Amino acid sequence: MTQSIKSYNEAVAFHGHACPGLALGYRAAAYAMDALRAGRSDDEDLVCIVENDACGVDAIQLVAGCSVGKGNLILHDFGKHAYTFIDRKYNRAIRLVQRPEPVGQRIDPVASALREKVMGGTATPAEHKEFHERQVGVIDAILKMPIDERFIAKEVKPEIPVRAKIFASVPCAKCGEMVAEHRARVRDGKFVCMPCAGEYGRGW
Repeated sequence: MTQSIKSYNEAVAFHGHACPGLALGYRAAAYAMDALRAGRSDDEDLVCIVENDACGVDAIQLVAGCSVGKGNLILHDFGKHAYTFIDRKYNRAIRLVQRPEPVGQRIDPVASALREKVMGGTATPAEHKEFHERQVGVIDAILKMPIDERFIAKEVKPEIPVRAKIFASVPCAKCGEMVAEHRARVRDGKFVCMPCAGEYGRGW
């Protein structure tokens, strides 16, 4: 594993913009790696199970080195800001769950109110400008606040997933495109890909 922690600015460059969600994911990943004494994963030694598909996941990918392609980023989109980091080598895991209090409301109530207008499409140009200016302060506060003010973090019993496997590919009998064998479906005794399988029957 690589030991150095990527900076928040590197996470911003990777994600494309700075936002509170990215900052939360960054803090979660940095804290978990420190608690587990783990470095950035070059392979599958460090696994992260994320329970949402929001901005913070990008920070986790960059900081922890977990990605779908490597098989050590597992997405369960439950709509929860919850992250479980698993160290295979030492059989340890830590789970972080966001506290229920809205972080923006506590840090800057004005920014929180402006966010509703911006997201709702009713904000004026001046309100847009003020919102983005205030977001800088919100992000800075998230990056500096004690982790237990933002997350409930605890060590949990690791449920270590199997390592990623490489499967053979087979041609789809309908479209001719190659599909991983374990993702193929059988229709009329032939292998077909999922999109084509849906066209054969009732979408299954």
